[in-house]
Amino acid sequence: MNIFFKSLIYLFIFSILHIAYDLTHWVFLMPFCGINESIFQHLKMAFWAYLLTNLIEYLTVKDKLSGKINFWYPRLLSTVMLPWVIVLIWYLVPALYGRVKILSLDVLWAIFSTYTSGVMIGVIEKNIEKNVITISFKVIILILFIISIFIYIWFTYKLPWIDLFIDPGVL
Repeated sequence: MNIFFKSLIYLFIFSILHIAYDLTHWVFLMPFCGINESIFQHLKMAFWAYLLTNLIEYLTVKDKLSGKINFWYPRLLSTVMLPWVIVLIWYLVPALYGRVKILSLDVLWAIFSTYTSGVMIGVIEKNIEKNVITISFKVIILILFIISIFIYIWFTYKLPWIDLFIDPGVL
């Protein structure tokens, strides 16, 4: 799948996860959707949105995959990495400019950061899928993926003391 198109699909799913819980208040959506505006909730939405995007990609290309392509391991790794790439990209403006006081500019930067991170991760996964992936690398990817799932679900219900998880609305 084209990296730019895949990133648009990811951004669309991310947007749905951003508003789905607020619109419905369905409890079963809590582990996947944003339940407040904290950074952690955005990282969680990015993780699930990219995993769903990878599933969509798989369903569209599975018949074209050859045995030489490592499809899932690069995508599981990119799903784990994507939220943290978003942090790196998004924090450029606060680092260089400070707090953006115009809501529309802040939202545009967030959308740009989210989309750009998807493109960057797409490039990384395309490069990884071309290489031989060892058993130890696969094990590490699976461990990081399982830890990510655990953390994103666990901290939805029981926040830790670390400030990354604080809802800016309560500050």
